[in-house]
Amino acid sequence: MAFLDSEKTDIRRYCGYPAYGAGNAGFQGWRFYQVYGLMEYRMNFLSGSEEAVVRQYLATLAQLEAGVPQAASNLDTDKAAVWTHNANEVRDRARLFDDWRRRLCGFLGLPPGPALGDGGVTVVV
Repeated sequence: MAFLDSEKTDIRRYCGYPAYGAGNAGFQGWRFYQVYGLMEYRMNFLSGSEEAVVRQYLATLAQLEAGVPQAASNLDTDKAAVWTHNANEVRDRARLFDDWRRRLCGFLGLPPGPALGDGGVTVVV
């Protein structure tokens, strides 16, 4: 069963690649990422069992992504009774989310996209 457009959007987004756009017109964006074409090909031609694995990743990633902003509600509390707030919770959740995003890229055989950089320096020439 083929991926829905919304699932493809999530795959692109979680892998750190820019929006696909509405068509083949124009000269900027995804059309000049060689790996983006590979991602589109893979999304369209995965086996049924491979699609099932990707859908598991999407479900996990949706939960992890939702947890990051939810953790922000604890930022104003350092201690409450015996409970002690993890001062690094948002950072830890974001790192876990990004780790799972990289795992999805690994399963699809793609390098992480520009929005999921390695934290290093990017040189544009």
